Amino acid sequence: MIQTTSQRVGIFIDVQNIYHSAKNLYTARVNFQKLIKELVGDRTLIRAVAYVVKSETALGEKSFFEALEKAGLELRIKDLQVYASGMKKADWDVGMAIDAVRISSTLDVVILVTGDGDFVPLVEYLKWGMGKYVEVGAFAKTTSSRLIEATDSFTDLRKIPRLLMNIPSRGTVSKNQRQGTR
Repeated sequence: MIQTTSQRVGIFIDVQNIYHSAKNLYTARVNFQKLIKELVGDRTLIRAVAYVVKSETALGEKSFFEALEKAGLELRIKDLQVYASGMKKADWDVGMAIDAVRISSTLDVVILVTGDGDFVPLVEYLKWGMGKYVEVGAFAKTTSSRLIEATDSFTDLRKIPRLLMNIPSRGTVSKNQRQGTR
């Protein structure tokens, strides 16, 4: 499908999936504002939704959520589930799928930002059941091959220039500290 400015686009971001992939693969953070801009292009953005999990113990979580909102994302927040056994669960798959189906009637293109193969049935339903063009953006190294095959278009996020921002290591000394200034 050729991109045109008249295409109405919705983007649905599995933040945990993308955040942890960037951190573990590249020791980096994702510039979510650039992510949206690159994936949407010149088309008309209708909705941009980020799915996040809130934990009582995560440091910097509030400022991270604020940065996502500042990037133009509508946040859907769920509390981290902690079971009696100590097992923790942080899963937005069903909520993200329902939102994508519910909102798709106002869209021409649905962009899923996730590498999770559990979304293959959603991609197939949006394409064949709803007649939508479905794109997926994720890191190829951690993306299900079944998801890549199912989608109309796959974007390897690693190939987007300046999308990843390095995370300074804990022992890193700042330039000012090296020069003896503060």
